[in-house]
Amino acid sequence: MEPQGPHADPEAARDRYNADMRESRSAMRNLFRVELATAHMGLVIVIIASVLVGVAWSPRTGAIIGGAFAALFVVALCVAVLAGSRGRDAVRAAYKFTFGWAEWITL
Repeated sequence: MEPQGPHADPEAARDRYNADMRESRSAMRNLFRVELATAHMGLVIVIIASVLVGVAWSPRTGAIIGGAFAALFVVALCVAVLAGSRGRDAVRAAYKFTFGWAEWITL
């Protein structure tokens, strides 16, 4: 066990920190790694659910569901642009984030 506190080796602590950060980032990338076909399925599910809810309850309720996902897409697109993605890459990242939850359904 390596010493902690004031007797710790700063280089070893920095190496441990960097290794932990790499592992954490890798786990997050794997969590959000989604295929485009899966995101398409998520979009189809949202459209079907919005139409069914609109027919069963009211068109306004169906529109609220669709609007909520549209708002989530816009927020995700803004975050992707702020993170440095541009053009199609930003749109693809936002699309996968917004509708990629279908991956959890198909597992």
